[in-house]
Amino acid sequence: MNTLEPKEVFSIFEAITRVPRPSKHEELISQWLIDFAAAHHLECVRDDAMNVIMRCPATPGYESHEGVILQAHMDMVCEKNSDTQHDFMTDPIQTYVDGEWLKAKGTTLGGDDGIGMAMALAIITATNVPHPALECLFTVDEETGLTGAFKLKDGYLRGRRLINLDSEDDGQIFIGCAGGIDTLAKMHYEPVTLAEPQQYFAFRVAVKGLMGGHSGDDINKGRANANKIIVHFLNQLTDCHYQLAVLAGGNLRNAIAREAEAVLAVPHEYKHEVVARFNMYSSEVHQEYDEVEKDMQLTLDSCAMPELFLPQDQALRLVQALVDCPHGMIAMSQDMPGLVETSTNLASIKMKEGYIEVNTSQRSSIETEKHRIKDAVEAALATACDTVTHGDGYPGWKPNVHSPLMEITKQAYHDLFHAEPAVLAIHAGLECGLFLQKYPYLDMVSIGPQMYGVHSPQERLSIPSTQRCYAWLKQTLKNL
Repeated sequence: MNTLEPKEVFSIFEAITRVPRPSKHEELISQWLIDFAAAHHLECVRDDAMNVIMRCPATPGYESHEGVILQAHMDMVCEKNSDTQHDFMTDPIQTYVDGEWLKAKGTTLGGDDGIGMAMALAIITATNVPHPALECLFTVDEETGLTGAFKLKDGYLRGRRLINLDSEDDGQIFIGCAGGIDTLAKMHYEPVTLAEPQQYFAFRVAVKGLMGGHSGDDINKGRANANKIIVHFLNQLTDCHYQLAVLAGGNLRNAIAREAEAVLAVPHEYKHEVVARFNMYSSEVHQEYDEVEKDMQLTLDSCAMPELFLPQDQALRLVQALVDCPHGMIAMSQDMPGLVETSTNLASIKMKEGYIEVNTSQRSSIETEKHRIKDAVEAALATACDTVTHGDGYPGWKPNVHSPLMEITKQAYHDLFHAEPAVLAIHAGLECGLFLQKYPYLDMVSIGPQMYGVHSPQERLSIPSTQRCYAWLKQTLKNL
């Protein structure tokens, strides 16, 4: 990244990519930030949650201006392709430049939100950027629980204006976001063996190569969910008297499932019927997603006979429950054209010792609808799972269309590019709603450079867009 502009941003981002920072494991990156502040003689505090706050005074001429907070989160989504050898707890991200894009080799890049951190750190250490008094707030665990924002205490922040640097769309100002709530369901079972395994034939069915992506930003883009593809196929085999040994797919609650697999056994007389149905089903699925999922792979192969299986009645109930479980966009906003209002993501199916765990996440910009779709998910999963629990959830951020900070940010964009930025709300979750609960006087906007494929190994960051966004941020601070 040494050749990329702006050098002050990409040099910091390169250093960030070398520091492991999975969600809930931010010890190394939090300490790296402490060391960074010390090296640049910045005032710095770290709270009990490991959030880091750096401060620097206003530049000459801006001492009487209201201060501003630059905010980003320090954790990243850790997704990799199944054939990629990478340990997110120890290994640096392997980045490369592909034309105008910065990418990673077989893993998520961590541009979400490493590039936001890098821009904030470049600003607070710059010697040629005019600005009012600055605070840089770096939070932990944004991706899996918003823990840092939840645990941020009253009184830590001094500024009354906050620029969130966690958006992913060029030339757009976000002034609102969806709230969300997670659901966890468990089906406990006692494994069984087949009385006459020699009478059965074992198959492994797999889905891979899907685009996946962000369960908020990408939920309305027509992408396939690997978990849904697998369970819909299994549901077609009920009359083949299959026995299910393995059912697993997806990984993180905020990523659309890209890969899934099932291992099953059928009586020998149904072997050819299963193959015929798979060929027909595979053709239909490829036709359905032909324009979106160019790299989708559905495979059915023979495999070694497993020793242990789920009880058949439980397996059938689980598959039916997952078929019935809602997934995808539920409703579009009536107030903001183009904005997804409500959605849900069948994120992962994981086999543990003695139970299967199903994770989903629900989002909505309307609080009652968030709970309504949560209840629909629970109703479906409760038909097979013995426990269904929900997280505490997080609030949405209601748009303030009269925001002075929004107007200043719009003017800064116009000053630079002689065009009007779009002003929108986002279906993804941002920490701003939680900040507003604790600091209700905050005036906030969210901006960021163009990224695609976040929360998946296809994540890529636009280099020219990063240049524009950094210039935009500097101009906004100058105008402030």
